[in-house]
Amino acid sequence: MRSSIICFTVLVYGLLLVSCASEKDYLIKIETRHGDMYAVFFDETPKHKQNFIDLAEAGRFDSTEFHRIIPNFMVQGGDVFGKEKLPEEEWYTVPAEIKPDLIHSKGMIAAARQGNNVNPERRSSGSQFYIVQGREYTKAELTTDMKLLSETFFKYIQLGSNVALKEKYSELYEAKEYDALNEMMLAEKDNLESFFGINLEKPMTPKQVEAYTSVGGTPHLDNEYTVFGKLVKGIEVMEAIAGEKTGPKDKPLEPVYMKISVEHLPKSFITKEYGYEYQQ
Repeated sequence: MRSSIICFTVLVYGLLLVSCASEKDYLIKIETRHGDMYAVFFDETPKHKQNFIDLAEAGRFDSTEFHRIIPNFMVQGGDVFGKEKLPEEEWYTVPAEIKPDLIHSKGMIAAARQGNNVNPERRSSGSQFYIVQGREYTKAELTTDMKLLSETFFKYIQLGSNVALKEKYSELYEAKEYDALNEMMLAEKDNLESFFGINLEKPMTPKQVEAYTSVGGTPHLDNEYTVFGKLVKGIEVMEAIAGEKTGPKDKPLEPVYMKISVEHLPKSFITKEYGYEYQQ
């Protein structure tokens, strides 16, 4: 009896392994003059995943550009509707699929959208996407409401007893030493909280702190835009695109065109070749 149970367990385990090995996913290839990037999309955002794959398989992304580049922030592209000269009433949107666990760490792919004033539901553009570059943060920066800190600090240095602090602030501001400014304000955080009787903390999950202090990203976009994919290879290509010289509206002076293709491959192959670990 015991032997039969062991054999049955081994058989079930073997079937599970075969099943996992046979599961497939879509691997996205983004070709540019700087090289190729490869990405996977998340099952947690099925509408965005399917929409992107449909556009890519139809070849509609091909010859679109990375038309907006902001260094240490992101590279944006994929304006299918503009390329095809579609009337604006045909520029469809995709319902938001914002997941707290999908954050804007470096290399993540998210959907562009219109602002909250005209788009309170935070619906995504039907084609435009961006790849996060961002920067690394200190833990103190991440866990502090920097906007409120700045406002409170500015009030504080108006006091007659803080003339020296105000002069130092003006000196750093005129020299555009913004990192040093942040450090100076953070150094006064405890004093400001005590003096004004306020809390300057900003909640951050352990995952956010780990990601943004190691690989970096754009934390202020979390829970505002739909993150639906991740680069699994070609981060250096994204970095090269982010280094392009730009003109008005952050548009590259020399166009950066893209061609996007899709392959349906075993998950085990994607894990082996690109190091992407699927959640079980």
